[in-house]
Amino acid sequence: MDFLDGNPVDADSLKALALTNLGHFTSLRVDDGMAKGLSRHLDRLVRDCRTVFDVELDRARVLSFVRHAAAQREGTFIVRVTVFDPALGTAHPGAEARPRVLVTCRPAAHDLPPLRVTTRAYQRDMPEVKHTGLFGQLALRRAVQRAGFDDVLFTDPETGVVSEGGTWNVGFVDDQERVVWPEARVLSGVTMRLLQEVHTSVRRPVTPDDVPRMRAAFATNTSVAVRPLSAIGDVQLDAEHPVLADLRQRYEKIPGDRV
Repeated sequence: MDFLDGNPVDADSLKALALTNLGHFTSLRVDDGMAKGLSRHLDRLVRDCRTVFDVELDRARVLSFVRHAAAQREGTFIVRVTVFDPALGTAHPGAEARPRVLVTCRPAAHDLPPLRVTTRAYQRDMPEVKHTGLFGQLALRRAVQRAGFDDVLFTDPETGVVSEGGTWNVGFVDDQERVVWPEARVLSGVTMRLLQEVHTSVRRPVTPDDVPRMRAAFATNTSVAVRPLSAIGDVQLDAEHPVLADLRQRYEKIPGDRV
């Protein structure tokens, strides 16, 4: 069951997301009642609510809604927290907002294979905000999947540097076995930041011309943790590189917070 402000949600309350789609969200993985980076996910929601709605979100209230929804399930699953105002429409989105909190749960994926991706020039609107406007990246994901790839990796349309994946951050392993995070305008993912804390890394611009010199690459978000990329375009990468295994092991050891 899905919940809006802690109560079972009805179809009318969801029309604003379907018809207007002005909102922001975060997703977190719950494993046996524990979630890595829970406080960071709450920080994101509070920060993005100021940016999108000019409203201070009640952090404790949001956490209570998450706990209520998570208590209905066991094992491993993904909780998505979406903040939006059903009263705001396309004609007057500048009205005073009274954001509400939608909490939904879905099963977590397991044992996902490496990804074959290709690059496309694209910059998300307000890339620093995890907002609900997903049309652009999903349209490109659809296009590259129909061309035979698994997903899309974006490059900045102006500078050409690699930025992020459709719904994930990207990291590389260079010829010195260092983890390299692309320097670009991206959504600063919670999982990416947790990995940066437990593994030495560098941050610098990465261009498509740099990719053939990389030993490995990986996608990362709360759902997949560290998922290898087997290829970027025609460039084959080592999906079994030991640095990727080390990253996964270090991430698994990060203690979770009780939901």
